[in-house]
Amino acid sequence: MTTSTRGTARVPAVLVLEDGRTFRGRAYGAVGETFGEAVFSTGMTGYQETLTDPSYDRQIVVATAPQIGNTGWNDEDDESARIWVSGYVVRDPARVPSNWRAKRSLDDELERQGVVGISGIDTRALTRHLRERGSMRAGIFSGEALAPEADLLARVQAQPQMKGASLYEEVATKEAYVVPAVGEKRFTVAAIDLGIKGMTPHRMAERGIEVHVLPATATADDVYAVDPDGVFFSNGPGDPATADGPVALMTAVLERRTPLFGICFGNQILGRALGFGTYKLKYGHRGINQPVQDRTTGKVEVTAHNHGFAVDAPLDKVSATKFGRAEVSHVCLNDNVVEGLQLLDQPAFSVQYHPEAAAGPHDAAYLFDRFVSLMEGQRA
Repeated sequence: MTTSTRGTARVPAVLVLEDGRTFRGRAYGAVGETFGEAVFSTGMTGYQETLTDPSYDRQIVVATAPQIGNTGWNDEDDESARIWVSGYVVRDPARVPSNWRAKRSLDDELERQGVVGISGIDTRALTRHLRERGSMRAGIFSGEALAPEADLLARVQAQPQMKGASLYEEVATKEAYVVPAVGEKRFTVAAIDLGIKGMTPHRMAERGIEVHVLPATATADDVYAVDPDGVFFSNGPGDPATADGPVALMTAVLERRTPLFGICFGNQILGRALGFGTYKLKYGHRGINQPVQDRTTGKVEVTAHNHGFAVDAPLDKVSATKFGRAEVSHVCLNDNVVEGLQLLDQPAFSVQYHPEAAAGPHDAAYLFDRFVSLMEGQRA
């Protein structure tokens, strides 16, 4: 529950972590209370795309960049129709936004959408704490929501864990829609929305792909009703261990040998469909500066990430699956987490990061071209 008020910079606020550590600061955005999993994002830029990424559903995002809000808020860079983060934590809010596209300030937009935040805390200390202890449940409280810390801590500890949370259906579209190809149409792709970002179908449309975005509950009949040349599984929030429906759908696609591409949550779904497990990372990868090696080429890319779960697949061998041989194609150079999978005997691959790069570097844009090549090969 949130309430909004002007002059929030003077309203006291407190962030309470589930292990009892607290950080006191000032309200930022809406005043009230909010709960979620506290995570940190290392991006120096791109906060608007971060806040509107559906993969951040039910998460309180800590910005590691010390000053946030310099470029304000515009009407072009949203990745979805709303802000999805549960709360926002910043150290030094920009007093005045300065960008030629800005329509309003970040704190005004947070307030308008009822997003409770906190500013003026030591985000470096908070980030170090989350790195050492792991991502954890948290709450932000300000205004009339303030109460004795013991009471606030009890409320935080009563919240559900992210492990076991099924969230993809609540962020996905309820109705199918089409993103037309830019220029001449070359292919048709059925994209399963598990929390898709707006830039993703746009990147495919730029390559002559007509994208049919389907709800997370789509069936194989729904997918093949659009006569697709390929099928795409998007990013999304929550624990992939709960996503039995998408796993069953991907299994049906693999059985038909339709070219397949998955990112982020879609990578975890492919892992499960191939028989691998998934697990929760201690504090995850979030930001636009994560180094990943493409093991098929040896090239190292700087990539955009937002994931708290990963696939448990062997890095040192080719694995036998019911759909043929599979291998780990990409790996994070910080911690050797699996960042991509590919099948060697049929046209299917996935990556754990976000190659649409919104916001972020464009090192991985070639993956959309790789998807096009698979569809060209299948058609030939």
